[in-house]
Amino acid sequence: MFNSFNDSIKTFFKGNIIDYFKTLNQHPFYMIATIIDIAIVLFFIYFVIKRLKDTRAWQLLKGIIVLILITLLSGWLKLRFVNFILSSVMTYGVFLLIVVFQPELRRMLEQIGSNSNFTKFIGFVAADPEVIAKKKENVYRIVIAALELAKTKTGALIVIERDIHIQDIIKTGIPMNCEISPQILCNIFVPNTPLHDGAVVISDWKIAAAACMLPLSDDQSIARELGTRHRAAIGVSKESDAIVVVVSEETGKISIARNGTLIADVKEDVLKKILIKNLVTEPVERANRAKAELKLKEGKKSKFLKKIVKNSDKISNDN
Repeated sequence: MFNSFNDSIKTFFKGNIIDYFKTLNQHPFYMIATIIDIAIVLFFIYFVIKRLKDTRAWQLLKGIIVLILITLLSGWLKLRFVNFILSSVMTYGVFLLIVVFQPELRRMLEQIGSNSNFTKFIGFVAADPEVIAKKKENVYRIVIAALELAKTKTGALIVIERDIHIQDIIKTGIPMNCEISPQILCNIFVPNTPLHDGAVVISDWKIAAAACMLPLSDDQSIARELGTRHRAAIGVSKESDAIVVVVSEETGKISIARNGTLIADVKEDVLKKILIKNLVTEPVERANRAKAELKLKEGKKSKFLKKIVKNSDKISNDN
């Protein structure tokens, strides 16, 4: 199987790469398509690496690369038994990876299709100082609510939606659609009230719904002393890019879940820094960086096209 894969690579290289360079000598303007083709491939590789770098799949990806290199080496050295075993593992391992790392793959695809990625790509940036100030004000309101709930040891679960929409979770709760307020957040989680059981979801800087049901994480590495509330926070942060603020009912300690990782017992200043960094500062910096890169590419593209036109005029004059 691996030999046929190796032969297909050689056939592809001979039938596409070599023939393409022959065609390129006859039609130099095909170079533009080549540059676009290479740029798309490099961007895809960069995107995949960036999305997987802080996940469980990153270590596995490095292991897969090593496995491929060993398989190629065993083929070149004629180690038939080793090559057969490794080739078999690689053949059926693809299906196993899809099942094991389904959350990471789903999350990456959702990020590709998120609206924020599209707006960043075309260069629209919501960097209005008033908008940023409003976002920071809402962050402070969430922090105040979390601190008040921690003082009374009132269990709470606050999910803050980011790029990936979690409408399926919002639909499981009671619609609120109201402004963020410490008083409202504290009242929602008062024990024995209709909305206290479940999570509050904040979407587009409004309290979208309360009493929402969250997916529980089945990760066996999570500490056993963590209850259902913390497992739910880890679960939703693993399946989306949401930031989750958790207040423990037993200890009154505040925790934050992000990217499937729980940061336990955070204090007020740390809570503010993490929320502002992830919800306010980083999105604006990413958007501004994407806009600057887009302008730089447009500038280089303009110079490149001018150079092509100049060379074309020169060739026409020579003829």
